[in-house]
Amino acid sequence: MDQQQNFLAGVKACLPTVLGYAGIGIAAGVVGKASQLSILEVTLLAALVYAGAAQFIICGMLVLHTPISAIVLTAFLINSRHFLMSMATAPSFKKDSLLHNLGIGALLTDESFAVAMNKISRSDQISASWMHGLNLTAYLTWILACFVGAVLGAFLPNPESFGLDFALTAMFIGLLYLQLISDKSKKIRHALLVMASVALLVVLFMRYLSPELAVLLATLIGCLIGVVTEK
Repeated sequence: MDQQQNFLAGVKACLPTVLGYAGIGIAAGVVGKASQLSILEVTLLAALVYAGAAQFIICGMLVLHTPISAIVLTAFLINSRHFLMSMATAPSFKKDSLLHNLGIGALLTDESFAVAMNKISRSDQISASWMHGLNLTAYLTWILACFVGAVLGAFLPNPESFGLDFALTAMFIGLLYLQLISDKSKKIRHALLVMASVALLVVLFMRYLSPELAVLLATLIGCLIGVVTEK
């Protein structure tokens, strides 16, 4: 196998985002501990849910004693965007087994998706081994960071005072910037048009729908606008 496509290359590709995972994971762990979860519960939440935005919201809903059914439904809606990301990356793994595809899809995140799509946008090939290296590095980093955050959470009862609740938003801004400057095949003006369309649609849909459905629907329409205007 080409050294640029092996497991170790995937690990190296993940390294630029490791600090981001660590920062957000520690923040999620601190928030989880402040929500009266134990260190074990915070760690299990990271390992089983593995979704920063969902974990923050789940902790908030637990504090409000929200029914489990509502928490599960909310987490599903928040993470429903992963269907779109999986469909975008799936063509790169047509020749790989179902087991490989399930493993890739199960651990795909916004950040690993962005790293993979940046590579694909440069017309580079990605293999299942490369993707496993990328995903597993992110997954283990996230669990460890949440664990550390939970341990530190005992000493930080008010995480909002440190701005930790903004960590996830900050990382997404950074990823968006990297996406804009790395894809030389598309004009910045076109990318900004799609982004502005999605932003306006989100604001509009949130007047009538839940935030999760608004984001999902706006993303789908934004993709359509991007395809049509690019043609």
